[in-house]
Amino acid sequence: MTIEFQENISLKPYNSFGFDVSARYFAVLEDAGQLPAIRDFIQQNRMPVLFIGGGSNLVLTADLDQLVVVNQIQGLQMQGNSDGSVSVTAGAGEEWHSFVRWTLQQGAYGLENLSLIPGTVGAAPIQNIGAYGVEIKDRMSFLDAFDLETGESVIFTADECQFGYRDSLFKSRFPGRYLITAVTFTLSREFEPVLHYGGIDDQLKQRNIDSPEPLQLSDLICDIRNAKLPQPAQLGNAGSFFKNPVIPEIQVEQLKQDYPGLVVFADQPGYCKLAAGWLIDQQGWKGHRRGDAGVYDKQALVLVNYGAADGADIVDLAGAIQADVYKQFGVMLEVEPRCYP
Repeated sequence: MTIEFQENISLKPYNSFGFDVSARYFAVLEDAGQLPAIRDFIQQNRMPVLFIGGGSNLVLTADLDQLVVVNQIQGLQMQGNSDGSVSVTAGAGEEWHSFVRWTLQQGAYGLENLSLIPGTVGAAPIQNIGAYGVEIKDRMSFLDAFDLETGESVIFTADECQFGYRDSLFKSRFPGRYLITAVTFTLSREFEPVLHYGGIDDQLKQRNIDSPEPLQLSDLICDIRNAKLPQPAQLGNAGSFFKNPVIPEIQVEQLKQDYPGLVVFADQPGYCKLAAGWLIDQQGWKGHRRGDAGVYDKQALVLVNYGAADGADIVDLAGAIQADVYKQFGVMLEVEPRCYP
């Protein structure tokens, strides 16, 4: 199956920060049958490739002298299972939030807490996206991918994806090797809401809702996110820019002595997770601005482009925040989005 390769294309519409950098070569992937042609192009031209979904987890700092492929593979399928669960498969190019809403409208539940996360279905496992007590690893069954090294189609179960906190083997071990073409989730016909995380229960009480319906909960999640996070169409950003750091319990106890208000979450045995936003906010960064690169005034985790900033401006700002937090707390913040080149 053929695919068109274009030259010197602006990536401004394809990254949520809105950075106007260009790709030396560019293509739009609409069918898995086009992948062998992409592999041939890469090998013949001896150049790297960057696959983009919604471009919501990228910081592009300069023009890319390589091939950039936007994954727009579509398709939705649903199948009931003998145990009463539902298997739902989505093409990797499906827009994530629209997919979540579609599952709820079809009576398949489990993804409602992940409403309004920007990006595509295919990008979700790479980052192991999560919000309000739910992560992709909790709901995914398996995914289909194309191995650019061997030219073969492969299947990864959830365990084989080696999911971690905002991480997977696709991000940390084999970046650029596998192109995800479809993802299959195991959802439920029984609605069992997760309400204990991120102020959801408080919002329900404020609205006098005792038992939310699935779409009600999705709407509430959207309202919470909109109150704290800017939408990329209005203000360029990549969502949370820093991961919540995971550190040993003994270090947490030491920090608590100096900072009694430290925000801490339970993690794996012997470790705790700190609220990165709290650390940044304590240093006075919320609302800070350097030219058109800034820290969002409602959420210190979010770096924003007010219009004319470029990727280097955002990276420089992030570096200053990391250095300041480390100097004060002895904790190094890890950047969440991928930076190119």
